[in-house]
Amino acid sequence: MEGPTARTHVVGVDQTLVDIDARVPAELLARYDLPKGASTVISNDHALALYDELLADKLISYEFAGGTVGNTLHNYSLLADDASILLGVMSESIRIGTSGYRYLSNTSSRVNLDHLQPVDGPIGRCFALVTPDGERTFAISEGKMNGLRPDSVPEAVFDDASALVISAYLMRCQPGDPMPEATARAVALARARGVPVVLTLGTRFVIAERPDFWRDFIREHVDVVAMNEEEGEALTGTADPLLACDRALELTDLVLCTAGATGLFLAGHTDDEVKRETRYPLLPGSIPEFNRYEFSRPMRRATCATPVKVFAHIAPYHGGPERITSTNGAGDAALSALLHDMAANRYHQARVPNSSKHVRAFMTYSSMSQVCRYANRVSYQVLAQAAPRLTRGLPEREEGLDDEAYWAR
Repeated sequence: MEGPTARTHVVGVDQTLVDIDARVPAELLARYDLPKGASTVISNDHALALYDELLADKLISYEFAGGTVGNTLHNYSLLADDASILLGVMSESIRIGTSGYRYLSNTSSRVNLDHLQPVDGPIGRCFALVTPDGERTFAISEGKMNGLRPDSVPEAVFDDASALVISAYLMRCQPGDPMPEATARAVALARARGVPVVLTLGTRFVIAERPDFWRDFIREHVDVVAMNEEEGEALTGTADPLLACDRALELTDLVLCTAGATGLFLAGHTDDEVKRETRYPLLPGSIPEFNRYEFSRPMRRATCATPVKVFAHIAPYHGGPERITSTNGAGDAALSALLHDMAANRYHQARVPNSSKHVRAFMTYSSMSQVCRYANRVSYQVLAQAAPRLTRGLPEREEGLDDEAYWAR
């Protein structure tokens, strides 16, 4: 069809780092003063000693480009086969085998890295240390990853953008690091253009350090929050993921919550006039029959004449993988699917502006139920592999996704 030219992309600000995944004994955490299950910033000397020990004892499972926003943009570009733009830093001199080399090698060519700020020194390293009980403990060596300056955030990248993705990690830096100011500039530029700001919460410890700060930040600046059930509890004070989503909706417009074996929740607002009832069985929970309007499409609360809270849930795809090597990156994968649907909505609106799909200012192209399906499937793909990023896109059609009887269960 002939129609208006349409272009869109997703912008992300991130700490450029490499994930180093290792299976370690519990006593190693004690020797390096790493609180189990927490995310701790360590010195470069500690990082070097830790890396040498892991390498010597052959405990490293893989080294892969990481960063929660970097993972999300990479996955988005694979799923959408479309451009995304990453803002951050990169070592000016890159040698084979260094962290910068691994980062560039493991990032999709559709992720635009032209705007990375060059720095004199290494990017970050994130050690994901998995103890025999399956608990993940993170040790982060900063390098120069928090050196992004506000003047390295160009205005032009936000033109035609469908979302800006940031993480809570960007606001936890050493005194004097410019990353928080650069993030604030990116948020201001996005909001000035009506571009949705998407915040992924990182880990529960980052939120638990300053819960009031994060509630105020989300209320003022954020349109979409991505979290797991632990981060949701730190933010809202409730361990029930459905109730955490409900409370988070008082702060923002759309909430994605991954809840491990429980599955995945999506919560948002829609206008009472355009809400749509589900054809699937109504689900029990802390909010009775909470999925009644899951066939609705989410809207910003401010654009609803009569806002109605809408929830959707889905159990793990096919019960989840038989064997999970690591859960690292599963939440980023789910978020990338949501971003793909948001970008599709903006693209379609630009191409077919008079379509009945756009009689209201919806945030996604698909219903909340459909977005749950998609996010669930992408998350499964990452859980079933060792790496935290997708290594290839999904098939265009799958028999399992066409089986209405399966999804109705």
